[in-house]
Amino acid sequence: MQRTALTARRRERELDELASEPVDLLVVGGGVTGAGVALDAAARGLSVALVEAHDLAWGTSRWSSKLAHGGLRYLATGDVGVARESARERHVLMTRTAPHLVRALPQVLPLTQGVGPRQGITAGIGFGLGDLLRRDAGTSSDVLPAPRLARPGEAARLVPAVAREHLHGAWVAHDGQLVDDARLVVALARTAAGRGAKILTRVRATDLRAEGATLQDTLTGATLTAHARVVVNATGVWAGTVDPSVRLRPSRGTHVVVPAARLGDPAGALMVPVPGSTSRFVFALPAQLERVIIGITDEEAPGPVPDVPEPTRPEIDFLLATVSRVLERPLLPDDVVGAFAGLRPLVDRAGPGDGAGLPGSADISRRHLVEVSPSTGAVNVLGGKLTTYRTMAEDAVDLAVKHAGLTAGPCWTADLPLVGAPPRALPVGAPAGVQAVTAGAPPLAPALVARYGAEAPDVLAAATLPGAADAVGQGIAGAGHLDVTRAEIEWAVTHEGALDADDVLDRRTRIGLVPADRAAVRGVVGEIVEDALKRR
Repeated sequence: MQRTALTARRRERELDELASEPVDLLVVGGGVTGAGVALDAAARGLSVALVEAHDLAWGTSRWSSKLAHGGLRYLATGDVGVARESARERHVLMTRTAPHLVRALPQVLPLTQGVGPRQGITAGIGFGLGDLLRRDAGTSSDVLPAPRLARPGEAARLVPAVAREHLHGAWVAHDGQLVDDARLVVALARTAAGRGAKILTRVRATDLRAEGATLQDTLTGATLTAHARVVVNATGVWAGTVDPSVRLRPSRGTHVVVPAARLGDPAGALMVPVPGSTSRFVFALPAQLERVIIGITDEEAPGPVPDVPEPTRPEIDFLLATVSRVLERPLLPDDVVGAFAGLRPLVDRAGPGDGAGLPGSADISRRHLVEVSPSTGAVNVLGGKLTTYRTMAEDAVDLAVKHAGLTAGPCWTADLPLVGAPPRALPVGAPAGVQAVTAGAPPLAPALVARYGAEAPDVLAAATLPGAADAVGQGIAGAGHLDVTRAEIEWAVTHEGALDADDVLDRRTRIGLVPADRAAVRGVVGEIVEDALKRR
């Protein structure tokens, strides 16, 4: 376990080593793609360093809908290749690499006045095609049940806030849901570290070139030159800021956060067609910490790329109005306790002078692009999406190995479990599997197991500070729903590379998605982080 532990002390040591020891591959960017590249390369036997200017999952990778989805939307736009790739990568996540982080989520499309007959029929056809992709990927119905028509009573039990009048039934289909997108990134980075990769946050790369980059430790201001046989630019939506040859068309996806109780503590996701569309939906997704996340928009986002994108009022209003079409009681702005936005790094495949008649961002292909930059000589990995990070990483490392003439083994990340994954013999995604990973130990809270899988007992056992099993919100007015334990805060520092309270609040846990929650426990979390850093 210590091999996979990311700590401040390890960071300092490996930063010193990087100043004097060249590596085979330098990865720039600590999102899901960069972490995936680092793991793929390290698993092939290459020496690897990953540098990230801020923190793991700082950018787009923490602002997703937290779905590992089968690409149903891409079928609607005719992008069969991307849809098939999505279904296959979802299968890998749910059955081999991260079954502890991904669960089957029922998605409910109510057949009511807010959903037109054509939309209902089209959705049913789409679900059937999506099920063909599931079968093609080899995913059993035990992992992802087949779509079916449900009676009104069952639909109301899954999503209690749905309007009962004129409810004729519902389509119920299943997809994969991550407990947390940022947690997937941390698991990838730790698994890569266990295979020797240097994972260095708060290290900014400038002057990218084929044989390395200039690095600045943003904590101390010190600079160094990193030498590598090949560099991979995995900076996502910021790729164009480090390589002028990159052309992206960022798209903003906005979500709002509401209390789960406001929708009756749903057991499934509510799926509502966007008015006038048969391929776009707004989802109300049950999430951890007694929240529901509602999204997503798809808006052009030209101009400079902000560190933290901001949702707009019209986008928030659109999400609330769309979901409210099928609810017993409409959502109001006062119901919103948080909102966030992320930028999709969509590849602009149009050539110079092709601006006229370009498709809207909702219609741009999610296919990724891997190529050697004509300006820096680095390998750029662009576009794509969260679910298919592994194939993006595989393609990037394949090209990097070829471009630099490296000797490396084949990719085998499709069979490489991430930290926390249960032993293969255990059932996946079922309550029996949750109990099995903790056999012989005292019963653990389901939320702890959902976040850490087989490492859940270790999180508690490794704690050295008092009150390890106590929730950080315990005894704080308005924070009783925050079931994150004090042990998890300490673990974030001693094993997951968190360097301050913001890393913990905003990325190791998702407390920070709700500003009031963040403010309520900021002091407690800060104290635990400070104590943990002193002890390590």
